[in-house]
Amino acid sequence: MKKRYILACSGLLATQVAHAQSSVTLYGILDAGFQYTNNVANGGSLIRQTSGNLNGSRFGFRGNEDLGGGLSAQFVLEGGFGLNNGKSAQDGRLFGRQAWVGLNSDKYGRISLGRQYDAFTDTLIPLSATSLDFADTAFAHPFDNDDMIHSFRLSNTAKYVSPVYHGLKLEAQYAFSNSTDFAVNRAYSVGLAYSGGPLSAGIAYFQLNGTQNTTINSPGTVDINESQANNTAGFVLGADVQRVAGAGVNYDFGKAKVGFVYTHTQFEGSTSFGSQGGTVRFDNFELNGRYYVLPQLAIGAEYVFTDGHVNKTATFGSSPKWNQIGLQTVYYLSKRTDLYVEGVYQHVSGRGFTAFVYNSGGASSTSNQVVGIAGMRVHF
Repeated sequence: MKKRYILACSGLLATQVAHAQSSVTLYGILDAGFQYTNNVANGGSLIRQTSGNLNGSRFGFRGNEDLGGGLSAQFVLEGGFGLNNGKSAQDGRLFGRQAWVGLNSDKYGRISLGRQYDAFTDTLIPLSATSLDFADTAFAHPFDNDDMIHSFRLSNTAKYVSPVYHGLKLEAQYAFSNSTDFAVNRAYSVGLAYSGGPLSAGIAYFQLNGTQNTTINSPGTVDINESQANNTAGFVLGADVQRVAGAGVNYDFGKAKVGFVYTHTQFEGSTSFGSQGGTVRFDNFELNGRYYVLPQLAIGAEYVFTDGHVNKTATFGSSPKWNQIGLQTVYYLSKRTDLYVEGVYQHVSGRGFTAFVYNSGGASSTSNQVVGIAGMRVHF
């Protein structure tokens, strides 16, 4: 009897240990508020209740199973939705934000397969005012031409993330076209990040082939309305080849953090802005900073200068330039809940161009646009 009791206890203990080695976490962000835009295309102002002013509202599952020997199986399933209407985002996908599974080795790094962010996104966004814990969507560069917010994802993707070695971490990603035309509607990227003490830095490159033709939506790696800069300013920045390169640096002073990010974007073989198969280019220069006035009160700011280069046409000038300023105040009610107020001003110069703050509700009828938002955000 005593022997059977010991065996039963041993079995129960083994079950508990095995359970402790595996975990599934439910997480998410709920972000809703009000937005004011001073000028949209019809010349009037716009007031609306919105979802995802800073971070897109989402829910997700994150799993990890310890396989022993420093090896683990991991997965992420993450879906987006509008908190103001309850509708699914990302074209109605159940897990449109992320859906991947992979193997992680403490010694060799992680390989994952599925719908994921590219290495450019992972490397440079944490250094920008568009980082998840700063302003994200609200401080996007004009048209989000360089994909510096968490709105662009790649399906059919294989991705490698190295372990951190002397502060350095390497990422590489390849997204398959999943069609007989292997070279069209595919993407690849590489990024190198460094973090040591108060200093963080990164450099990355991204290339996407074939966003010009809207018929390539399926079964390829990207959808045309998720491609960088597409359908965010009243036109589609499609291209035969899309290239983005960038670098950034942050320095943490304790209560304050400052950063600089530079990106260069090229849309080659583009017909945007009246171009006839030419190249449309954007150079983005961003300064950002954040300061904690109190442990529960943070203020932040961003300035972006974007130098555009397009082929001169009867409608558009050849050298548009954007100046954008963003200001933010966040009050933390707790570690999970905060209230925020934010404002963005944009001015564009160049014949034929009008201002268009990202996610403002519509392009301005003039060269200026102002957007103000206030809302509440809950992490769970």
